[in-house]
Amino acid sequence: MAALLQLLFATSLPGAQAQPTAADAGAQGPGSPSANGSYFGSRLVPPKPEGSCQPNIGPMYQADAIVTGTDMRQRPWGFSQTLREVLVKSSGDPRLEDDPRTAQFAVHADRFVACFDYVDMMAAVPLHDDQGTSDRPHKLTVYFIPAKIDALLAQLGDKPWRGERPIVLPVLLVHGRKPVPYVLSAEVPAGEEQRSSFATAAYQFGVDVRVPSDAELRAWGASVGHFPSETLPASAGEAIVVGTLDWSETLPGWIGKWRMRWQGADYRWGISGVNYDAAFRNIVRGVVLAASGAGSPDQGN
Repeated sequence: MAALLQLLFATSLPGAQAQPTAADAGAQGPGSPSANGSYFGSRLVPPKPEGSCQPNIGPMYQADAIVTGTDMRQRPWGFSQTLREVLVKSSGDPRLEDDPRTAQFAVHADRFVACFDYVDMMAAVPLHDDQGTSDRPHKLTVYFIPAKIDALLAQLGDKPWRGERPIVLPVLLVHGRKPVPYVLSAEVPAGEEQRSSFATAAYQFGVDVRVPSDAELRAWGASVGHFPSETLPASAGEAIVVGTLDWSETLPGWIGKWRMRWQGADYRWGISGVNYDAAFRNIVRGVVLAASGAGSPDQGN
């Protein structure tokens, strides 16, 4: 599913590239090519909105949803879903997504919308009948009014996350359905879909993820036969999450166990009985909770 979403994002944004934040001007910004590992930016340049829209709406105040058609059948649902995502992105508090109070505001999400646009996900596919015109999947991009979102966060007892956001760097030993285990890297062929899944999770939480290269893993002594038990040296702004991802036929599903040191504090959390999309969301979610100061990574999934 994550790979499909990544493909849909890519096909809808021809030539899309990651852009640096204002704080990164003049330096290598999020989404820039990295000499080490595979770097996935979460702030893609969005399509230009149709109609008037408040200028300079930051990436933390916009989100996407895949809907059917461009009419009112699924637009309210799309507004609701994107409001939830924007509240999480802008605050760094993933718990708001499932907060009952958020659900109440999401019913009237249109009150917080500045503008929106659609991109036909099948633009390159010829139409064959009228039904195909209205039932084609579209990516709905919704831009919210920052001042209204900030005020809504205040009502929810939260606040915008203004500080520098960490780069999530996963160091994972994977035991999948097939018998050969591997350490997830930027190059390992078996991890192609999982790298895409991490990129999707990063986008949804408003951070970036960088999968380490084989060379970095060798330097850290991370291999299938010898997996690090000590804290790995992290560069400034990076949150290294070390863990294992094991497939269980009994559940069935993946079992993930993670650990991280962030600003002198050690954290351990995990998840079980899920697909790897949910497992990677759990990793990113935990990092965001700790880095934003909203809570501890083990507070819910």
